[in-house]
Amino acid sequence: MMTLPLVLKGDIRPFYVVGGGAIASRKVHTLVQAGAAVTVIAPTAGVDIARLAQQGSIQLQAREASEQEVFTPGAFVVLATDNEILNAVLASAARQQGCFVCRVDNQDDNDFIFPAVIDRSPVMVAISSRGASPALTRHLRQRLEAFLPQEYRQLGEMVEAMRGQVKDRLAAPLRTAFWRKFMRSNVPELVLARQPERAQLLANQLLAGQEASMGEVYLVGAGPGDPDLLTFRALRLIQSADVVFYDRLVGPGVMALIAGDAERIYVGKAKSDHAVPQEEINQRLADEARKGKRVLRLKGGDPFIFGRGGEEIELLAQYGVPFQVVPGITAASGCAAYAGIPLTHRDHAQSVRFVTGHLRDGSCNLPWSELIHPHQTLVIYMGLGGIAEICRQLVQHGMDATTPIALVEKGTLPDQKVHIGTLADMPDFIAANEVQAPTLTIIGSVVSLHRKLAWRS
Repeated sequence: MMTLPLVLKGDIRPFYVVGGGAIASRKVHTLVQAGAAVTVIAPTAGVDIARLAQQGSIQLQAREASEQEVFTPGAFVVLATDNEILNAVLASAARQQGCFVCRVDNQDDNDFIFPAVIDRSPVMVAISSRGASPALTRHLRQRLEAFLPQEYRQLGEMVEAMRGQVKDRLAAPLRTAFWRKFMRSNVPELVLARQPERAQLLANQLLAGQEASMGEVYLVGAGPGDPDLLTFRALRLIQSADVVFYDRLVGPGVMALIAGDAERIYVGKAKSDHAVPQEEINQRLADEARKGKRVLRLKGGDPFIFGRGGEEIELLAQYGVPFQVVPGITAASGCAAYAGIPLTHRDHAQSVRFVTGHLRDGSCNLPWSELIHPHQTLVIYMGLGGIAEICRQLVQHGMDATTPIALVEKGTLPDQKVHIGTLADMPDFIAANEVQAPTLTIIGSVVSLHRKLAWRS
């Protein structure tokens, strides 16, 4: 039989907790948070229980519980002593007095169970395993808590405050439709993004029957490929978008997280092959948002590191289109970490420099002399096609030909490969082997740490 989850007001009936140890202390703490009237019966009590008693938050009876214990009829009784026989006797006595019993030592002898709770009051999430595995419920609570930002508290308060207005202004048959529209609107996201004024303005417009005239653009960094590297906000926005503009560096695991009914538009770029010109991308983002849609611009890595994110939001700012920018783990950080190559290290490099391997005109004309530094790690994005010229130019401008170089192919993905060499021999390696993009190039002494620190095969 399943257990029946219910939500009770904490002060509806008195609670008794018999026992003063660590488990009893956790139960007492939960009950006090819920506003319950709590009496603890224990010969000795832990520091937390004693402090609550001194503060007047609970009643503490410093004595042994007896087999003839008298409880208030209808009370909730928590039995948390380390004496199984005493717990059983007290459970029987409590039930005879019309009380409900929770025994922490016997999951089969419970009338009620304490769930693990995620508190975003007025929103509460309870998780229970029917008492079979408290460790599992705590584990699940920790996992779920990460996906429920503290701002859900503010969202709950906003909804609570609006209920009266909705009831006064809308007939009963219309309220369900309103709340459905409210939750599907951009109001919840604006609250979670800590923009309460905009959220309230939009909520008022919805209540007045006005359709949102302007949507919003989410410029989101998808990271180097592994979906586990997404930020929580990135995941939330990916799942809530109406239309998604994505590029070729967004991994398939990330794409799988997009809502099934969202429109997907590919705007990827490869060398000499741009699916959609950049100016057109910028304009389409603005156009879709001005239709009232939630527009996701999903970019590999971080949108502000060689991602043209700045160019895209310049037009949005010009048109007055609201937007958010969510940073992602850039390829340099993600690929280096998954390859076991620290970008900085006290014994090898005190600085790191990011450069792109091809410029706007398609050339690879970098400031070579500025890139030569004995204690610096050089990271080159999008440089696979010009790697032979890069190695030649660096050596020609003074970098030691034996300097280690790594090519991280498909970094962070399941088929990641790391190719290690030197500036002298890497061009021949590339010529003799098929290395596929996307590939990140790391040059410097830190590359020598790869074999020692590689943690991912």
